[in-house]
Amino acid sequence: MWSWDRFNEAFPHVLQGLTMTVWVTLLTFLFALIFGFVWLFLRRIPLRPLNWTVTWIMEFIRSTPPIIQLFFMYLAWPVLPYIGVTLSPITCAVIGLGIHFSTYIGEIYRSGIESVGKGQWEAATALNFSLIDKWRRIILPQAIPPTIPMLGNYFIILFKEVPIAATISVQGILYMANTFGARNWAYIEALTIVGIILLALSYPSAVLIRKLEVKMNTRFDKNAVIKKIEKGVRPS
Repeated sequence: MWSWDRFNEAFPHVLQGLTMTVWVTLLTFLFALIFGFVWLFLRRIPLRPLNWTVTWIMEFIRSTPPIIQLFFMYLAWPVLPYIGVTLSPITCAVIGLGIHFSTYIGEIYRSGIESVGKGQWEAATALNFSLIDKWRRIILPQAIPPTIPMLGNYFIILFKEVPIAATISVQGILYMANTFGARNWAYIEALTIVGIILLALSYPSAVLIRKLEVKMNTRFDKNAVIKKIEKGVRPS
């Protein structure tokens, strides 16, 4: 039965794992953002067999539950010291979840780049833009704003997925809730606290992401850049 006394007792215990959960989320998302460019680069190489292989690998990763991937990586890492590599549970969580979410982020990057009209690529080339200027001033400013809501949504989803790293002994909020429940034979209060914490942090994050999207769209006028390109003027 529910007990407010156990709830009050469990709250500070579960809260001890919040810092770990937040740090693992940030590190994993950063890893996914970087590794997403790897998938993007591989998908843009004009070799059909390579594209098929990369696509199949991405689909396999996306179609496999992340908790299974974490287990396989965690169970494999004790073998790695024999070849001079040592991975902690936190490293396994960051790499495992990072690779899983990078497959989605790579597709977000691809959709953002493909949203830029073909004529603008050709116009930038005709105006003799350098490769860096083409991407920095023309392609990325138009490709990034549409991806912000999707990236933000995956960040929130990742934050809610990170607690499953408790299954490989990462001491986040779910791990602390499980230890409290096992010690006191009372899980419902501790797990309720986990749900409250996730809700309390996820909702403000969603609001912040929406504000960031508006700010990015306000700062960059896509139509103005298109008109400048059409007139043969370099955007500043």
